[in-house]
Amino acid sequence: MFLHLGNNCMIRKDKIITILDLNTAGSNESARNLLNNILKRGEVHNISEKGKEKAFVISDSGNYLSPISSATLFKRSQSDLDFE
Repeated sequence: MFLHLGNNCMIRKDKIITILDLNTAGSNESARNLLNNILKRGEVHNISEKGKEKAFVISDSGNYLSPISSATLFKRSQSDLDFE
């Protein structure tokens, strides 16, 4: 069971910890601090074009900046369609 994050990148659904909306995460101090710490450590795979990032996905297998909205990623994660 995989989730397509965009730009030919897929991760296992069971490895996802959280999906954050970048538009709203900046208004929450805890989320903003978490994102800034992860970005400072360079532990992010940016799979979108610069300025097109919409969601931040934190998983056991890595952290990703996705061009797909958090709402769409969430809906996809709940789907019964799996790519195994």
